[in-house]
Amino acid sequence: MSSPDRRDAGLEVLRRFTRPRAPVERCDLCAREIGVEHEHLIDPAERRLACACGPCAVLFSGQAGTRLKRVPREVRALDDLSLSDAQWEALRLPIDLAFFYESTPQSRVVACYPSPAGATESLLELDTWSEIRAAHPALLQLEPDVQALLVNRVRRGGGRNGCFLVPIDQCFRLVGIIRMHWKGFTGGPEVWDRIDRFFTDLRSRTRPDRVSVDA
Repeated sequence: MSSPDRRDAGLEVLRRFTRPRAPVERCDLCAREIGVEHEHLIDPAERRLACACGPCAVLFSGQAGTRLKRVPREVRALDDLSLSDAQWEALRLPIDLAFFYESTPQSRVVACYPSPAGATESLLELDTWSEIRAAHPALLQLEPDVQALLVNRVRRGGGRNGCFLVPIDQCFRLVGIIRMHWKGFTGGPEVWDRIDRFFTDLRSRTRPDRVSVDA
């Protein structure tokens, strides 16, 4: 008859086998296992992201005519870039949180704002956008399809808002946070705490970028 100690050890082995395994991230191209922090590719026509290992991502770096594009990883804080209330109202955005990127399939700049239903596209006044871009040279550096201007004008709790030049996957990360955690009419405290943490994390990744502003 087995001793209690041996029985307990055997039960622990069984428990290890029956515990749910942590999900493993894999490259969508070659199925190689990748870490939590990894590269992304985007299909601009479908507006769909794909996870990629380093070697696969390099294949799509700066390549013209490919279906997929490599998403950069650099985040820049545009601390001198500010949009007036009049400019924001002219953009016809219903909330104070939005991102803007140049879409090659649509041949225009697209404005989107995150909502409980996902990324909602807004009709963009091109004259207003042209005025904003002309005043802020950093926006001329936006790489089509893969980079975006992310604007946070939400003023709550004294937190710092701002403008960021970000990889497009960060915009979709924010959209996912809001879609998953929004509750009721105003979202609830949990989603706003997560949004605050998102921007705190974003700023921790940035390098400052001073741009001239004509107020």
